[in-house]
Amino acid sequence: MGLTGIEMTRFLLSLLTLLVAANVLGYLAERLTVPRVIGEVAGGLVLGPTVFGHFAPGTFQWLYQGFPAQGKLLGLVYQLGLIFLMFNSGLKFQPKFNRGDTSIGLAILAGSTVIPFAAGWMFTGFMNPAHLLGPAQSLVAFKIVVAISIAVTSIPVISKILFDLGVMHTRFAKLVVAVAGIHDTLLWVGLALAAGLAGNESQQGIATVLRSTGATFGLIAVCLLVLPRVLRRINGNRFNILVRASFLGYILAILLMLALLAGYLGVDVMFGALLAGIAVKLAFPEHLFDRVENSIREISFSFFIPLYFAMVGLQLDLAKQFPLGFFLLYLLFATAVQGSVVYLTCRFLHLDRLTSMNLAAAMNARGGPGIVLSTVAFSLGLISEPFFAVLVMLALVTSWMAGSWLRFVVKTGRPLMPGDERVAVVKPQEEVMLDAVPSAK
Repeated sequence: MGLTGIEMTRFLLSLLTLLVAANVLGYLAERLTVPRVIGEVAGGLVLGPTVFGHFAPGTFQWLYQGFPAQGKLLGLVYQLGLIFLMFNSGLKFQPKFNRGDTSIGLAILAGSTVIPFAAGWMFTGFMNPAHLLGPAQSLVAFKIVVAISIAVTSIPVISKILFDLGVMHTRFAKLVVAVAGIHDTLLWVGLALAAGLAGNESQQGIATVLRSTGATFGLIAVCLLVLPRVLRRINGNRFNILVRASFLGYILAILLMLALLAGYLGVDVMFGALLAGIAVKLAFPEHLFDRVENSIREISFSFFIPLYFAMVGLQLDLAKQFPLGFFLLYLLFATAVQGSVVYLTCRFLHLDRLTSMNLAAAMNARGGPGIVLSTVAFSLGLISEPFFAVLVMLALVTSWMAGSWLRFVVKTGRPLMPGDERVAVVKPQEEVMLDAVPSAK
């Protein structure tokens, strides 16, 4: 049966409030030189049990939990937002480094992935899992989540920070985006394996776990080695009616096909969306790829992704479910490990102190991927609600720290990296203001 008129109206009203809050607070955050994602999550926090639901629980219940199917409908929009976010992250994938930066990039990639991951894994030995494990009660999957949370870097947030600073075309930005893209792809493999472990651990079958692992790596191989070649052959084929009928529809079909395939193989659909973005990046020539990004950006970052981040905030109850002391300790540990590893790696490569600090700050921003990690782990029952809140706040605070540092360096007029001394800062175009309609005389 479909929704009644009242139920549909209430559902649309809940979407409207979340969409407006996310976009308005996201815009205000950017005006205050804070990453937009912080404002978008804050929109959900204001409307959720932390603020609105705390002071007006009855109205909150009526608006967001008013009829049985409303939670599932909001959950569907939430999952679509996650899929679009991961697809856009895949589109940022940079498989190659600039000439002369390969050794630097590979060293930072190895250091910022292996050592923080291992440190996070060992750190779980000092944690009390009784209050942090989710209903799945999978200790191995929990350790993987903690390890990823220490090592993860945000491609969307750091790219947006660099774009807003007008330095996206610099050597520094290209190096950071390339390292972060490969780095996060490796870590998403770990999360996909954790999801497989959690789903199959209850069956006590090593064969089932190996099958899930094989499906994950098999999907990676197909999407990176086979699918780009197939897409190149059919993109311009005269029998490809879909691409001629709707270019955006063609891209969305690729996205949904890979997400569907991932789900069918028992791999999380968000990983399929990420691989879809990477496959499209590898398959399309530059002039067509720009069209892909332009086609998908507006609908993603104006509707689905802000709603996703707002719904993350809507799930948080910082007034009751937030261990502040543990969060501060976790923030200190995560920042110290990732920051010091990248800094020391850069110094070992004889980069100057400022460049090393800049790269350490950029790689420490967890942003969107950190939030995705927390939401996926929470939805799979790998972590508890308090630890979910800790991971979300870790992603937000580290993104703010990275943006503040890089903005400070750019404002002082110093290059972020040697080789950028003569590169002009290109400020992004200001927002378009709509002229008021003149009144008739």
